[in-house]
Amino acid sequence: MSTEDPFALLARYPLLDALRERRSRRFGAGMRMDGGPLAHDSRQEPARLSEEEEALLAFAACGITGHALAELEFQPGGGGTIMAGLSGRTVASGDAIHTASVFVINEEATYLLKRPRDFAPAEISELAALARRDEFTELYRRSRIKVRDGRSQPPLDPLYNLPVNRWSLYDPASTYFLPVAELTLLYINGLLEIFSEVNGAFVVDERSGFRPAGLGRFARSKGGHLHDHPRRERVLTIQQLESLVTEFVTIEQGMVVQNLALMTQALGLGGFPHWAAHPFGWLEALGFRMRRLPASRYLGMSGLVGRLARLLGKDPEVGLGLGLEAADGSLLLAPYCPPYYPSMAAAVEAVVELKFGAAGVFRGGVGASAWREPERIAQAARPPSPAAVGAAIAYCEYVHRRYGRFPAYPPPFRTVLGFQAGHLDLEFYDRHYRPEALSETQRRHGERWHRQP
Repeated sequence: MSTEDPFALLARYPLLDALRERRSRRFGAGMRMDGGPLAHDSRQEPARLSEEEEALLAFAACGITGHALAELEFQPGGGGTIMAGLSGRTVASGDAIHTASVFVINEEATYLLKRPRDFAPAEISELAALARRDEFTELYRRSRIKVRDGRSQPPLDPLYNLPVNRWSLYDPASTYFLPVAELTLLYINGLLEIFSEVNGAFVVDERSGFRPAGLGRFARSKGGHLHDHPRRERVLTIQQLESLVTEFVTIEQGMVVQNLALMTQALGLGGFPHWAAHPFGWLEALGFRMRRLPASRYLGMSGLVGRLARLLGKDPEVGLGLGLEAADGSLLLAPYCPPYYPSMAAAVEAVVELKFGAAGVFRGGVGASAWREPERIAQAARPPSPAAVGAAIAYCEYVHRRYGRFPAYPPPFRTVLGFQAGHLDLEFYDRHYRPEALSETQRRHGERWHRQP
């Protein structure tokens, strides 16, 4: 029986070992694989993760670590004010927005871990101090919100899930981690930057004959400030722009999953990422407010093609996750678009307020930062020009009017990968694999963390 403090061992665990020995390991205690050459029926009793184990995984996924450094130029044209937050987590995020919300799901309940902007600015230092003191269970308790009792999960059927993982998914003893990205804040914040006088980008709608996407009066050819001539190489399509937004938020989810994988290795647990990219299955399972759109509307078909699809009976309804609300009606996750704002103009103005309003990131909130003299940053940080704000509003209003939603291509919330973690059945690996399939941390996890012989 080990007498070593398991947390002290974890604190000293080498990063290089975690990188070398990280593997997807799926077969947990109490699980069963019915067919094929790896068929196995576990003789071990299933054992759920402890709260401490979940807390360490939650911290790895998205734990708050302090303040972003934001060592940028805060002067006209310098670009520093693209930041929309000043808090840091264990994963990087464009403009410190932290688009990924992480759900923690076990047999007892479904929890949502708060993002930095869901806390009061003054709380960030307190939460970071808990992490520095290794008080991860307390940090976990203060960060999570119970969304519902019991385990949330979408169906196992294709294409909610893929057959390759069906045998192992949602094991009752496992804990499931799901990053859910919100796209609209990053999107609108980026628009305020690219529509500035310095960048002067111009956007056209490729599904409407490459006509201006609501930006005609802002074009340089019409006396505006946006470079609409293709030779200037500042012209984008809506699809190009939204692909960039989608890639940014997907990368953030990937970092969440990688951190979970590294922590499972360091703890000696099993875990694996898998497909969770159904466009609305997970959102529906989590209890998001949903809207149903005809496929023709969802895909932005022309009026003629849409009418033809309906006549042929090939215009099914598609689910669109709008936002997540608590049982008391309070908002847990809401995008910057209707129905949570009366218009896209109001949504754009809300993003400007988030940054430059009285309590905004660069005004009242600037004190909650890593800078020694935050007031100097506040004095230097200029809000976007009326022209940039006006262009962002015109573009966003156009997209919402033309496509009936915002963004035009992806939904406002996106899932890509989930991560399931649990205790391994060592006998399965010893029977079917060479010894190196398991590291010492897996072989000694029960002894170290649960005082099992």
